[in-house]
Amino acid sequence: MGMDNSRINNYRMAAYAALAVGLINLRYQTGADSNLSKSLVLVIPGALLLGLTFVDFGKKLLQSKAAVAVITTIGGLLLIYSFVL
Repeated sequence: MGMDNSRINNYRMAAYAALAVGLINLRYQTGADSNLSKSLVLVIPGALLLGLTFVDFGKKLLQSKAAVAVITTIGGLLLIYSFVL
C-alpha cells in the first residue's frame, strides 16, 4: 500500500467517523429541536468525502496539498462541532 492509498484510506476513515457521529446524534437526540439539520451538518460532508474516495476524479483531487489543507481544516471544525452538538 503506497502513500496515495494510505491517504485515501485515512480520508475514508474520517468520512466514516463523520457519518457515524451524525447518525448516532440523530438517533440519541430524537425529538430535540433542529436535530435533523444538526446531524446533517456531519452526515453530508462525511457522505461527500466518502463518495470522493471511490471515484478516480475524487482520488486525484484529494491527493493535492490544497485538498489536504481544506479537508483537515473542515474535518477539525466538524470534530469540534460534534463535541459541541
